[in-house]
Amino acid sequence: MTTSVSTAGASIEGAGRGTVPSLDAIREDDLRRDLFALAGDAMRGREGGTLDELRASGWLAEQLRAIGLEPAGEDGTYYQWWHIRRIRQSDASVVRLGGEVLPLWREVVVAQAVDASLDLPVVYVGRATDAELNGVELTGKAVAALIVPPPNPPGRNVSLSAWRYTGAAVRAQSARFMSRGAAAVVLVADSVVDGALDFFGSVSARGTYGLDSAGAVTRPRQAAPVLLVRQRLASKLQAPGARLQATLTSESFTYPSVNIVAKIAGRDPRLTNEYVLFSGHQDHDGVRFPVDGDSIWNGADDNATVSVAMLAAARAWKRQPNPRSALFVWHGAEERGLLGSRYFVRNPLVPRSQIVAVLNGDMIGRNHPDSASLLGVQPPHRNSSDLVALALRANDLTGRFALDSLWDRPTHPEGWYFRSDHLPYARAGIPAVMYSTNLHPDYHTPRDGPERIDIAKLRRMTQWMYATGWLVGVTPARPRLDAGFQLER
Repeated sequence: MTTSVSTAGASIEGAGRGTVPSLDAIREDDLRRDLFALAGDAMRGREGGTLDELRASGWLAEQLRAIGLEPAGEDGTYYQWWHIRRIRQSDASVVRLGGEVLPLWREVVVAQAVDASLDLPVVYVGRATDAELNGVELTGKAVAALIVPPPNPPGRNVSLSAWRYTGAAVRAQSARFMSRGAAAVVLVADSVVDGALDFFGSVSARGTYGLDSAGAVTRPRQAAPVLLVRQRLASKLQAPGARLQATLTSESFTYPSVNIVAKIAGRDPRLTNEYVLFSGHQDHDGVRFPVDGDSIWNGADDNATVSVAMLAAARAWKRQPNPRSALFVWHGAEERGLLGSRYFVRNPLVPRSQIVAVLNGDMIGRNHPDSASLLGVQPPHRNSSDLVALALRANDLTGRFALDSLWDRPTHPEGWYFRSDHLPYARAGIPAVMYSTNLHPDYHTPRDGPERIDIAKLRRMTQWMYATGWLVGVTPARPRLDAGFQLER
């Protein structure tokens, strides 16, 4: 039998399982309407841990109520609440170089929050190699060096390349000097870093985020402060008798965030307690410094596309329930470090052993209309050949995308597999894949607006995710984990 595709359903070749129903319930008009609502300026970019994220989460819950999904959160609601722990450098911190107070985040950036009081002599080493540093006493000193390109710099044609270059260079070079006993590290920007310093400073000022828990560490632990300064300050660092003086204090806060969880019960009493989990995240970057006059970082592709795709898949699944149950989880604060998915995996609202597969999406509405990526398809990222086979069959039945395997390779410089919400599930031994149409130049900028999304492609990607879930749900045997799977970066 040959495979056929229709607006109502797709035939399943030779498996005796009928069709994938309700594909026509996934409509461009619904996707467009929901996308412009969720990724419009009124949602203010949905930054994790803010009222804007909570507003977007409430909007999602109301859509689920209208569709008729059963609440699967806490206490009969759609919500699973948890707290973010934020640690940042206080704006009251003071850095002096040669007696000059350096404006924090504009002339000097503290790379990671730290508590320290410093009055140290500066040892300027320029671009010294490790061999040239042999015999140079750095212990207890403020080591000043010129930024050098990181070992694996990002490509110049990717979004935020200068910012990523800066972060990679700071991490690599500061580690060199801290390993030699430096009490502080001062890195002087090159031309690339100097141009990215406003962006890098804005991000660094926000601090770091993690899951809060009883007894959480509320102050940073770091061997030595790492400072990044403008190019113009190189001469001050080389001046005879130069000293670095600083009073650095950190501060810690907690913020609420939330996962949105809903379900559709399976129609087979023997399988209804097994769940096909559709996964995405509703947050983005919020309101930040303006780019070309726009300060709202809407996150239409990242990740409003998947958020509205999950609503569309829920409409289709609701029209004709599957033998197995569907669980839809919108994870909060993914952009803070996969926090919502990490929390859900630690505190699942259904038994982890009853989650048969996780179908996660991240950015599914841009780039060439006929290309996409499926991550978790090849070792070492593949944890279930059974699930991969069903996902590939679903692609044949729906979008028929040409699949770009490069993004799933461990050698890919973006490390894309490790940057979305399927990861905690895979690490917990649950079969998982990730759907994406990959990065583009508007990624994490205010230019990622809903008007730039390819709605027709988004519909096909949504049908693909939905069809994969349907095949998982009707296949008698649940997807098996590959023997010996160990996910190591």
